[in-house]
Amino acid sequence: MIIGSVTPNNFYIMKLQQAQRSQVKLRIGLSGPSGYGKTYSALLLAFGVTQDWSKIAVIDTENNSASLYSHLGGYNVLPLEEPYTPSRYIQAIKICQEAGMEVIIVDSISHEWSGKGGCLEMHEQLGGRFQDWSKVTPEHNKFIDALVQSSSHIIATTRRKVDYSLDRDMNGKTKVMKLGTKEITREGWEYELTVNFEFINDNHLVKASKDRTGLFMDKPEFVINGATGKKLKNWCSEGISLDNVKKEIAQCHHLKGLKYIYEKYPALAKEIYPIIMERKTAIESTNAQVIEENKIEKL
Repeated sequence: MIIGSVTPNNFYIMKLQQAQRSQVKLRIGLSGPSGYGKTYSALLLAFGVTQDWSKIAVIDTENNSASLYSHLGGYNVLPLEEPYTPSRYIQAIKICQEAGMEVIIVDSISHEWSGKGGCLEMHEQLGGRFQDWSKVTPEHNKFIDALVQSSSHIIATTRRKVDYSLDRDMNGKTKVMKLGTKEITREGWEYELTVNFEFINDNHLVKASKDRTGLFMDKPEFVINGATGKKLKNWCSEGISLDNVKKEIAQCHHLKGLKYIYEKYPALAKEIYPIIMERKTAIESTNAQVIEENKIEKL
C-alpha cells in the first residue's frame, strides 16, 4: 500500500513492505576496567570474524598495548596519539578502510571523550557552558557516524570506571553510594551496537549488556575467543547480500528496472540509494546519446 512519496521525480516511494534482513557489518563493543583483557579479547574476536590476521587493523590509543600480542598473528596497528580529537579518530578509520581492512578495532574510544584533546576538553576550552555543547556535539556525532557507517566490521573497546552517587540515609546524613561501573564515553553509545560485551572480572569473563543477535543475551558469563567471532560472522552473513544487490544494479539498463530494485530491497534503501542514483544518471546519459545518434542518422 503506497502511503506517500518523497525526493525528486518521485523515484523513492514510501510503501509498507514485508520485513527483510540484510547482511550487515558488525558493531561490537567491549567495555571494562583497565587490565581486564579488552585488547586481547578484541583480537581473538576479530580473527574469528575474518579468519585472516592481515585483514585486521587496531587503532591503538593505549600506548602501543596492541603490539603486545603480535605473537597471535600478523595484524596491523595504527598508533593514535594525542590530541584525541574526533576528527583524528575519523581519519584513522578512513585509513584502515582504504587499506581494505575487514575488521577495525578501535582501542579505545574513551580517549575521544575524556582524553587529551577529546570532547570534554574541547567543551572546557570553549568555556564549559551548556551552550558550548552545540559546537562539540556535532563533532562527536561525526565520530559515531564514522563507526556506524564504516564499510568494515568495527570492534570498539571502552574503559569503565566506578560510578558513585551521594544519597542521604534515614538520619539525614550524606553517604557515598557505589552504583557499579560506567563506560567512559558519551551516554547512548551502546544503542548503536550490534552486541555490547561487558567484562565482569579480571578473569576475562563477559556478559552481554545488549544483544541484537539473540546469541548471548541472558546466557551465562563466558570468555571471548575466536569461536565467538565466527558465531557473529555467521549471524551477520545471513540475509540479503549487499554485494549481490550492487551487481543487480550494475546489470540494469532501464529506469523502471532500477525503481523495481530499489523497492525490492527496503532494508538496504539507505545503502543502495546513492548507487541507484549513479546508475540512473548513467542510463539517462546513454539514452540521450542514443537519441542524438538517431537524429544524426536521419539527417
